Amino acid sequence: MNNDINKSLEVLHAGGIILYPTDTIWGLGCDATNPQAIEKIYQLKGRAKDKSLIVLLENENRLISYVQEVPEVAYQLIEYTDKPLTIIYDGAKNLAPNLLAEDGSIGIRIVKHPFCEQLIKRFRKPIVSTSANISGEISPQNFAAISDAIKSGVDYVVHYGQEDTTPKQASTIMKLDTSGAFSYIRK
Repeated sequence: MNNDINKSLEVLHAGGIILYPTDTIWGLGCDATNPQAIEKIYQLKGRAKDKSLIVLLENENRLISYVQEVPEVAYQLIEYTDKPLTIIYDGAKNLAPNLLAEDGSIGIRIVKHPFCEQLIKRFRKPIVSTSANISGEISPQNFAAISDAIKSGVDYVVHYGQEDTTPKQASTIMKLDTSGAFSYIRK
């Protein structure tokens, strides 16, 4: 795993794209503060630019660096959820503009995955996470289901986790406003 983290860090610092395992499905990732790297992901996926991407952080203490006001209930949701949860927050900050939704919001997941936690901790910045597929196609449930077009379109493919054939699912997505009111986008 350490070799994969070191190589991933090189690619992320250089503005490249990695294909990596997460606590949900495999993801395409890059530096969430680098607009040019994010543009590469949109091009590779053929994704409409009005569809924002999400970011991963290794712990909830870092939320305040990327969200203007974190409702207290967010910390409770993160602590007590029993499956991966992406929360959409209003008032994103310190992230690339082309990463955000039109209303300035951002989806953030606190990841619980050994590879991701170590990678993000060592990178010291959030990492983009979007499903490893061409837009409109089914999200791959494991590494073997990822298309060759995606695999050949990235700068580095992480080896850690490739042998895991357990079907994975995307995270629950919840929109949370500054008052603490929330609604489900995807359960």
